[in-house]
Amino acid sequence: METSNKTAREIYQEVRNNPTRKRFGFGRKAVLVNIDPQKAYTRTDLFATAYETDPRQLEYMNRLARQFRALGWPVVWTHVAYMESGEDAGIWGTRSDTPDSLQNIKFGSRRSEFDDRLDIDRIKDVIYLKKMPSAFFETPLQSLLVWHQVDTVVITGGSTSGCVRATAVESLSRGYRTIVPEECVADKHESYHFANLTDLALKYADVVAVQEVFEWLDGQA
Repeated sequence: METSNKTAREIYQEVRNNPTRKRFGFGRKAVLVNIDPQKAYTRTDLFATAYETDPRQLEYMNRLARQFRALGWPVVWTHVAYMESGEDAGIWGTRSDTPDSLQNIKFGSRRSEFDDRLDIDRIKDVIYLKKMPSAFFETPLQSLLVWHQVDTVVITGGSTSGCVRATAVESLSRGYRTIVPEECVADKHESYHFANLTDLALKYADVVAVQEVFEWLDGQA
């Protein structure tokens, strides 16, 4: 095992700035999957479980959603919420039981609500409730992608080390070109965030500047 005194951020920057790093590239048609941008994870002023990496993250996500809709491409928002008993969190909900615990994001609670700053079209967009990290797990997402004949999955939201990573790995495993706009994902600590961006960039996805995604979408019009 290679050892290093560099921070996770420094290692990621080296990977990002490597001119020989190969990419999967964009395909012909994409889906935008916005993972769990709900108050439990976005309202740092209200909840200890929330986090912010780039302060313009939600703004960028809204812009991406507008561009996808203009192209007639699917926009997906996921969120998590659980029964009063928490039993639908399964074994994942057994590690702790505090007001901040995952299984205590209850239906109808403020923690389960999407952030008010998001521009969600509740007629045109697709909203999925998920219970586990990946947006593909026991949701109709795969069927939606087949219906729309997409070959590329653009992933935003959080957390980078959790649900974003899980969704990216499963996206690649299902044969999709997977794109992660760097400014559009966030995590609780920079160490987790940048370590997982590094791993995603090296193995499972193209981690790119959000401006590159904007420009690619502009070119599809």
